[in-house]
Amino acid sequence: MSIILNIILFVLILGFIIFVHEFGHFIFAKITGVYVYEFALGMGPKLFSKKGKETEYTLRVIPIGGFCQLAGEDIEDDDLKKVPEDRRLQSKSCFKRFLIMFFGAGNNFISAFLILFFIALVWGSPTMNPVITSVDKGFPAIEAGIKKGDIVTRINGNKVSTSDDMSLFLAVADPKKASTIVVKRDDKELTFKVKPEKIKENGKEIYRYGLGMQQTNEQGFINAIQYTFKKMGSIFKQMAYTVGYLFTGGIKLNQLSGPVGIYSIVGEQSKTGVANVLYLVAFLSINVGFINLLPLPAFDGGHILFIIIEKIKGTPVSPELENKIHAIGLMLLMLLMVVVTINDILRLF
Repeated sequence: MSIILNIILFVLILGFIIFVHEFGHFIFAKITGVYVYEFALGMGPKLFSKKGKETEYTLRVIPIGGFCQLAGEDIEDDDLKKVPEDRRLQSKSCFKRFLIMFFGAGNNFISAFLILFFIALVWGSPTMNPVITSVDKGFPAIEAGIKKGDIVTRINGNKVSTSDDMSLFLAVADPKKASTIVVKRDDKELTFKVKPEKIKENGKEIYRYGLGMQQTNEQGFINAIQYTFKKMGSIFKQMAYTVGYLFTGGIKLNQLSGPVGIYSIVGEQSKTGVANVLYLVAFLSINVGFINLLPLPAFDGGHILFIIIEKIKGTPVSPELENKIHAIGLMLLMLLMVVVTINDILRLF
């Protein structure tokens, strides 16, 4: 029964995030006068379809993905359906096309902000201060000289502003080398070299520094607002560093998670309460928005890149060429998803 409930929750979470994203494209397409052929949730064959005044609204079999099909994305299709020239995407100004492409991700960010604010308002907002609240006996941190109450300012040369920064920079550090941890203690800066200890936990080998970062909760509207902005910034920072480490080799491809990995996380979070499930929705929503804005073919950021190129050179890139580049990017993206999904499945066994 729990498996069925987890699947339902997984579908609802992904469905919500995808709906929010595609609705951002949809609403700004409508505002700017672009003809929308179809607004779809899911991929594959249609399960349900309803024709509106212009747009066909569909629910499809595979509950992963979705799309908002705009006039002007496929030139040949436009000619067949005889969509007026001024209703096509490419007929709109650079600014209007930018709004359409950006507000898929923009909607994800807005929804994440509202969810995080709701969590902080109802359950309280963690302080997120980069303060060491405990140092475990017998582990490298205490042996190096780090104490409870130390405020971490830098890890391996990276500035630390929040407890999330601490977790991020320690997670991506090479566990076979000592990390340089700079702390503030009694208005003095102290530097420590700490190499994590490899231990076995639940049958898996992990590395531990022996540092605790327990956060206290604060109540109130102002604290909730401050926490929401701080947490949004922290997640953006995590995403930026993660993408950077992917390109530099600091994070390996097999460490990424796809739908199967997300399903496992949903199952774990569902056991820990509503607040954690809502936080996961906000976190994934920011992730989807951030990734979509990367200037790569097939992503919204790729479309925005072509708009910027057009603005710089003064003439649009050939729609046929742009479509071919996005098609190649989409094929590579699907291949990446297959590789990531296989890695997710292997991690389950």
